Amino acid sequence: MFDKIKSMFGKKKPAPKKKTAPKLSEKEKATRAGEPWVDILEVNVDPEDINNGAFELDWNDLFVAKLVRAGYQGKTDNDIVDNGFQDVCRNVVLDSYEREQAQRNGENIDEYRNAYK
Repeated sequence: MFDKIKSMFGKKKPAPKKKTAPKLSEKEKATRAGEPWVDILEVNVDPEDINNGAFELDWNDLFVAKLVRAGYQGKTDNDIVDNGFQDVCRNVVLDSYEREQAQRNGENIDEYRNAYK
């Protein structure tokens, strides 16, 4: 009887922990959903020459397959992704250049208009 009373005020046994599924990464979620996935993990810039640097990318096989269907080639998945990423970078540079040229041309037109007023 004493043990029964003691157990009422004593430490209670912890409830068993529920098993939960491990959380999936974004890459795992996309892969399970059948979606291509790519992410920039790290950007490294040379502190001595800030014009030089590198990106560390991660991707799933579906992303590589999408690049191959788009016409990108390479000996390895890394080569294929690198070729695709180079195109993205090239397009960013070209877009910036085109905007800069359009802005300059607009400024030149304004200068010519003011000269003929």
